[in-house]
Amino acid sequence: MTVTPPPRRLPGRRPAGAARGWLLLLPALGAYVGFVVWPLGMGVQYSFYDWNGVGQATWVGLENYVTVFSDPELRGAIGNAFVLLLFFTVIPVGTGLVLATLIRSLRSGAFSRASQTILFLPQVVPLAAAGIAWSWMYAQTGAVNEVLSAVGLGGLTRPWLADYDTALPAVGLIGSWVLTGLCTVLLLTGISKIDRSLYEAARIDGAGWWREFFTITLPGLRQEIAVLVTLSVIAALSTFDIIYTSTQGGPGRSTLVPGISIYRIGFTQSDVGLASAFGIVLMVLVIACILPIQRLARAGER
Repeated sequence: MTVTPPPRRLPGRRPAGAARGWLLLLPALGAYVGFVVWPLGMGVQYSFYDWNGVGQATWVGLENYVTVFSDPELRGAIGNAFVLLLFFTVIPVGTGLVLATLIRSLRSGAFSRASQTILFLPQVVPLAAAGIAWSWMYAQTGAVNEVLSAVGLGGLTRPWLADYDTALPAVGLIGSWVLTGLCTVLLLTGISKIDRSLYEAARIDGAGWWREFFTITLPGLRQEIAVLVTLSVIAALSTFDIIYTSTQGGPGRSTLVPGISIYRIGFTQSDVGLASAFGIVLMVLVIACILPIQRLARAGER
């Protein structure tokens, strides 16, 4: 039998499928360049100038970046953002792990579905609306103080968002409330993909709940946890909506975060150069926090 060799591809020519693929990619690529790459490049350029957004721009080199790291107010805003990491990341992910494990132990039914729906509801509420609603509940005559008074803890009541000591934790708890549902649902989905035979084998060996959790559940959720930590870190460092609608950075500077500072510098003080520099610094901080998380997640797959 004669075997016909495949036709030789002429050098330098690409298959038609690759050309069609690039044509399909062009709209999305153009949108990404126009709405992400180009504004980012312009932001980097503006960060080296002293410019009010209207008049003549003056080259100042790295002066704006020096101001970001030398100004106590701006450094404090960065510090507050890292404090919010505890509330936006550790609490939601930890609580989500516990809730997802407990819901998994329940039989699939109306209660399990209803609990998932109720927990996920805060995720669909706009952050601005969540900030406004919680600011009402945190007021001196709000629901939080009313509940404390009803259970005999009236001595703890205070205007939570107007107190220098409690304003930042109170705002952080709003973020925890918003993100806990997302963490629970995503982790519950991840648990459902873990082979049930692993749990059965662990029970046969006499493993308890804690042993199952740390040897089967937690390693099996490594990718889901990495995704949630990445999303929550970005939310904590770039938060704006909740702070703006609840405290606007007050009282004083106790809840000031980079997003609010950039908004004020750029739109209130009309210092586009400094606002751009702070934005670039914030982007670098986010990337610096996310890259180790992604590297650890990949290392765990090996």
